[in-house]
Amino acid sequence: QVQLVESGGGLVQPGGSLRLSCAASGGISNIYSMGWYRQAPGKQRELVASLTSGGSANYVDSVKGRFTISRDGAKNTVYLQMNSLKPEDTAVYYCKLRAGFPIIKDYWGQGTQVTVSS
Repeated sequence: QVQLVESGGGLVQPGGSLRLSCAASGGISNIYSMGWYRQAPGKQRELVASLTSGGSANYVDSVKGRFTISRDGAKNTVYLQMNSLKPEDTAVYYCKLRAGFPIIKDYWGQGTQVTVSS
């Protein structure tokens, strides 16, 4: 059974940095992409950044130049380095894994809280 375990969230001051990690385990095959989503109170969940198995990264405009997504393929772990954090980055951040063959499934982590506040 596929499991995603996230870590690295917390409270940080504006302008600070955090690094989120998401480790996937449980008989994973054919990874298509891994990514990070976030959901702020009263808002819909949105894609923050994604990374395909081929190495193509995609970011929401509001985080371009500040966030970097990366992956350790040997460990099936995806990271989100977040710099120059702003209060509007405050949200619960979720990791998503898209994998499987012939049936492709999406797997979600439990979420980790990121709070940017002075």
